[in-house]
Amino acid sequence: MMNEFVATIRVPEYPPHLKHKVIFETFERLKPGEALLLINDHNPIPLRFQFESMHPGGFTWEYLEEGPDLFQVKIAKK
Repeated sequence: MMNEFVATIRVPEYPPHLKHKVIFETFERLKPGEALLLINDHNPIPLRFQFESMHPGGFTWEYLEEGPDLFQVKIAKK
Protein backbone atom coordinates (compact mmCIF):
# COMPACT_ATOMS: atom_id res chain seq x y z
CA MET A 1 0.00 0.00 0.00
CA MET A 2 1.33 3.43 -0.86
CA ASN A 3 2.01 5.87 1.91
CA GLU A 4 -0.90 8.27 2.20
CA PHE A 5 1.51 11.15 2.83
CA VAL A 6 4.25 12.51 0.59
CA ALA A 7 5.88 14.19 3.59
CA THR A 8 5.63 14.25 7.38
CA ILE A 9 6.53 17.43 9.25
CA ARG A 10 7.12 17.18 13.00
CA VAL A 11 6.78 20.88 13.74
CA PRO A 12 8.39 20.95 17.23
CA GLU A 13 11.67 19.71 15.69
CA TYR A 14 12.14 23.01 13.81
CA PRO A 15 13.25 26.35 15.24
CA PRO A 16 10.41 28.91 15.35
CA HIS A 17 11.68 31.02 12.44
CA LEU A 18 11.71 27.97 10.12
CA LYS A 19 8.43 26.25 11.00
CA HIS A 20 6.06 27.97 8.57
CA LYS A 21 8.74 28.23 5.87
CA VAL A 22 9.28 24.45 5.90
CA ILE A 23 5.54 23.76 5.95
CA PHE A 24 4.73 26.06 3.02
CA GLU A 25 7.73 24.96 0.95
CA THR A 26 6.67 21.34 1.44
CA PHE A 27 3.07 22.16 0.48
CA GLU A 28 4.27 23.96 -2.68
CA ARG A 29 6.03 20.76 -3.82
CA LEU A 30 2.87 18.65 -3.52
CA LYS A 31 1.04 17.68 -6.68
CA PRO A 32 -2.75 18.00 -6.71
CA GLY A 33 -4.22 15.17 -4.68
CA GLU A 34 -1.08 14.66 -2.59
CA ALA A 35 -0.98 15.32 1.14
CA LEU A 36 1.43 16.08 3.93
CA LEU A 37 1.08 15.07 7.57
CA LEU A 38 1.61 17.83 10.10
CA ILE A 39 2.43 16.75 13.65
CA ASN A 40 2.37 19.43 16.34
CA ASP A 41 2.17 19.84 20.10
CA HIS A 42 -0.63 22.43 19.93
CA ASN A 43 -3.59 23.17 17.67
CA PRO A 44 -2.17 24.85 14.54
CA ILE A 45 -5.10 27.22 14.04
CA PRO A 46 -2.93 30.24 13.08
CA LEU A 47 -1.32 28.09 10.39
CA ARG A 48 -4.74 27.24 9.01
CA PHE A 49 -5.62 30.93 8.73
CA GLN A 50 -2.32 31.49 6.92
CA PHE A 51 -3.15 28.66 4.49
CA GLU A 52 -6.59 30.19 3.87
CA SER A 53 -5.04 33.55 3.00
CA MET A 54 -2.21 32.14 0.84
CA HIS A 55 -4.05 29.23 -0.84
CA PRO A 56 -7.78 30.03 -0.72
CA GLY A 57 -9.74 26.99 -1.89
CA GLY A 58 -6.51 25.19 -2.77
CA PHE A 59 -6.19 22.78 0.11
CA THR A 60 -8.06 20.49 2.49
CA TRP A 61 -7.42 20.38 6.24
CA GLU A 62 -8.37 17.25 8.15
CA TYR A 63 -7.63 16.56 11.80
CA LEU A 64 -6.52 12.97 12.35
CA GLU A 65 -5.78 13.58 16.02
CA GLU A 66 -6.96 16.54 18.09
CA GLY A 67 -4.95 16.90 21.28
CA PRO A 68 -4.71 17.74 23.97
CA ASP A 69 -0.96 17.03 23.66
CA LEU A 70 -0.65 15.85 20.08
CA PHE A 71 -2.27 17.22 16.94
CA GLN A 72 -2.02 15.50 13.57
CA VAL A 73 -3.40 17.26 10.51
CA LYS A 74 -3.63 15.96 6.97
CA ILE A 75 -3.13 18.89 4.59
CA ALA A 76 -3.81 18.02 0.95
CA LYS A 77 -3.43 20.07 -2.20
CA LYS A 78 -6.57 20.29 -4.32
